[in-house]
Amino acid sequence: MKFNKAAAEYAVNFIQILKHTKGKWAGKPFMLLPWQHEIISNVYGTLEDSGIRNYQYCYIECPKKQGKSELAAGIALFHLVADGEASGEIFSCASDRKQASLVFDVAVNMVAQNPMLSKRCKIIRSQKMIVDTVSQSVYQAVSAEAYTKHGISASCVIFDELHAQPNRELWDVMTAGAGDAREQPLWFVITTAGDDPDRKSIGREIHDKAKGIIDGSIIDPRWYCKIWGLPDDFNGDIYDEELWYRVNPSLGHTVTIDKMRQAAIAAHNSPAEEKLFRWLRLNQWVQLKRLGWLPITLWDDTEAAWKRDSLKGKRCYVGIDLSTRIDLTSVVSLFPPQPGINEWRFFLDSFCPADNIAERSATDHVDYVKWEKEGYLRATPGNVVDYSYIKRHIEGLEMDYKVQYYCGDVWHLEILKQLLNEEIQRKIIEIPQSMAGMSTGMGELERLFRAKEISHDHDPLGRWSFGNVIIVTDTNANIKPAKNKSIERIDPIVALINAVSGAIKLEQKQSVYETRGMRSLA
Repeated sequence: MKFNKAAAEYAVNFIQILKHTKGKWAGKPFMLLPWQHEIISNVYGTLEDSGIRNYQYCYIECPKKQGKSELAAGIALFHLVADGEASGEIFSCASDRKQASLVFDVAVNMVAQNPMLSKRCKIIRSQKMIVDTVSQSVYQAVSAEAYTKHGISASCVIFDELHAQPNRELWDVMTAGAGDAREQPLWFVITTAGDDPDRKSIGREIHDKAKGIIDGSIIDPRWYCKIWGLPDDFNGDIYDEELWYRVNPSLGHTVTIDKMRQAAIAAHNSPAEEKLFRWLRLNQWVQLKRLGWLPITLWDDTEAAWKRDSLKGKRCYVGIDLSTRIDLTSVVSLFPPQPGINEWRFFLDSFCPADNIAERSATDHVDYVKWEKEGYLRATPGNVVDYSYIKRHIEGLEMDYKVQYYCGDVWHLEILKQLLNEEIQRKIIEIPQSMAGMSTGMGELERLFRAKEISHDHDPLGRWSFGNVIIVTDTNANIKPAKNKSIERIDPIVALINAVSGAIKLEQKQSVYETRGMRSLA
């Protein structure tokens, strides 16, 4: 085994003729940062005596926003047109279609900016494929959601965010004998840390192997491994800026120190944000994706003494979370700032089949019977939620308030919608129960609670459900409530999130800032 400077420089120089595709760097030459230069040089310049590459696997793990997608796209294009492999098969693999598109889209943009590549490469967007018409090599992006890749003959495979793979199937297909027909196949893993406290995922398995190779407890000369991040048991100061530079190799380039400081301030103020900071900014494997959302003290601190009658005739948005038997059905009326109201206000109405109230009290270990007697829970006749009862409640809201829109999951609202008149039906808008549909609303709702710019009346059922919320999050820090992971019922808070999600989009059209002035989101 020896280092061949010419082979190393060949790979480095190819990547550096490409151009960046995003932000302030777009259109500028892709000059490798020192850590990237070291990896490419070592992986492509370390050769066997026969002249073929020594390393078959390269594991790179680092925090978010270090330029992983651009590096992965550069590697894919190198193997497509410059590696000397006839009819090569290059794959970039991800957990889902959206993630799979990230590296592919960067590669397409890099091709478009390079006249030589544009001339020889054919792009087939519908198949997420680029074909080199000279070598007849093919690069394709695939996801765990849709792959049929048995019998492949890979010359290069790039796993983007391996930690997010839902199972090990795609990894096994892409590694088990997939490169046997190639002289020097190469597998790249370029990932951040993940959420696997039980250490059962393929992402955690490969992380542990890479860590063992780095510390010398595992000997495998075919693997080249680099990890930037905090160990699982790190108990030091996560706000030490010197630490940030040690675990973020691109800090000061692809991510600014100001962005890190802003994230650190958020982490100081929120346990959930601290876990995200450890995960995404410091690359620590901790239990992240199932997080308690907000402290119950925020609910208590925003309880107010106003009465519902004081809101009569005011403009509002109604969030709805419907059920049939198991969950509660909840309707939340949310009032934005307007003449006579200086802050956001909301109140909850929850419904439960009368025949199930005693049973629910036993199974959920809360006193639904008492809440029903005190008016915090409304019983509907029978053993399933009577939608005609919900219809009458909505018609009552129409009479008492200026309802702008009803916000919820359209699929679940379809049965109720058929009971409503056309005027109300036209006010129903969809809030997708997904990361994209709920994350912005949840972020704004948290801001309102923490800034005490929202208030509610006394409601012990609402308080209980607020404390039950567990969230799931993705690598872009998007969040949504996890009903299957949350402690007991969260339906009233889901309805509140639906209302906020609709209101923040639609209030902008009504110049809400004219009524309450501009306020910082910081």
